[in-house]
Amino acid sequence: MDNSTWVTNHTGQLDFILVGFFRQSKHAALLCAVILVVFLMALSGNSILILLIHSNAHLHTPMYFFISQLSLMDVMYISVTVPKMLMDQVMGMNEISAPECGMQMFLYLTLGGSEFFLLAAMAYDRYVAICHPLHYYILMNHRVCRFLATGCWFLGSVDGFMLTSITMTFPFCRTREIHHFFCEVPAVMKLSCSDTSVYETLMYLCCVLMILIPVTVISSSYFFILLTIFRMNSAEGRKKAFTTCSSHMTVVILFYGAAVYTYMLPSSYHTPEKDMVVSVFYTVLTPVLNPLIYSLRNKDVTGALRKMLNGESVFQKNVK
Repeated sequence: MDNSTWVTNHTGQLDFILVGFFRQSKHAALLCAVILVVFLMALSGNSILILLIHSNAHLHTPMYFFISQLSLMDVMYISVTVPKMLMDQVMGMNEISAPECGMQMFLYLTLGGSEFFLLAAMAYDRYVAICHPLHYYILMNHRVCRFLATGCWFLGSVDGFMLTSITMTFPFCRTREIHHFFCEVPAVMKLSCSDTSVYETLMYLCCVLMILIPVTVISSSYFFILLTIFRMNSAEGRKKAFTTCSSHMTVVILFYGAAVYTYMLPSSYHTPEKDMVVSVFYTVLTPVLNPLIYSLRNKDVTGALRKMLNGESVFQKNVK
């Protein structure tokens, strides 16, 4: 059999094998149970946050609108990878077809890219709220918020479509085993038998832009925010501004830090084990941490939750 036939045959095999996160663990069942609990916490936490924001008139503000968008992205983001990972462990099956792999790749890239830009939009919202409070509801009206959110989703989908369509067209003639628990681009690219150096360089540049643009917006916003905070005469105002901004910065550091490791560090820093651990961090832990960060430190959200738990109606019409 010549080399071209060997490539064609292996490319024609539609199923990949996900090595998975549990194979390396001596306590796979316990780890599976822990991830299931975290998954359910992420779903319930983000769903409750969305419910509170959309049902309580006091939370119908631009800041909470963006937080609800973040929660929606997190619900979808964790649902793209974790159910498949848990089902594979329970059923003892770890195969995924090429179309399923491509769809999973597109969805997680779209949601991850959208979240990059949404965090920048949230930073801009805090800049306007703190630095231009008198014009806040004019500069951040309903139309502007919808436009920014739609732009975030659109830019994320462009990133997802571009990287997925190129990655999945490469011939895969090496082992069919993806050393990961989902179809992440770097892990899938390792199976290609063609030269991917040019694509990897383009992907690196794309990721630099995807991170650099939001980071520039976030850094600029918080530079002016800090200047404004230090000029405040009210200690209570400074405390409230610091609390709001520190919550957002915590999410930014967690999410962007994992992305920089995965897509921007040289391959010498990567091993399959490290990559899976980092991926678990930003695909599983970040979605469960976001609602905790934005709710436990926020009096408006905790107040709305307390009312709901006490049986008081939170389904009010927005009087604004």
